[in-house]
Amino acid sequence: MGLPMAERPLVWIGSSKEDISEMPKPVKASFGYRLRRIQRGLPAADTKPLSQFGSGVHELREAYDRNAWRVVYVVSLKKAIYVLHAFMKKSKSGIALPKTDANMIRVRLKRAHDKDLEPGNG
Repeated sequence: MGLPMAERPLVWIGSSKEDISEMPKPVKASFGYRLRRIQRGLPAADTKPLSQFGSGVHELREAYDRNAWRVVYVVSLKKAIYVLHAFMKKSKSGIALPKTDANMIRVRLKRAHDKDLEPGNG
């Protein structure tokens, strides 16, 4: 199988790092472990592509204490893995992403694209 590719940096966009740090410990630990695997180019459990935002945008999902937790990130940019949004999904009905969260992801994805084009190290 060979060695995994070199670890890619993780870049937090907007308040995503603060938002994930406020999640319950087991949720934070699960997301941290899976983001580390993604950085190393390894598969991570319970990911879902969010094709409405373009290719390379994925969601990590976690159920804990009867709540649904999400982390949205993009892997298709060159310099880093960009974490776009971390939140507790409030909508209990259906699988659709709430409009406010979808809008925030779009804004932060644009910011990640711009950041990825900046000269220097991310």
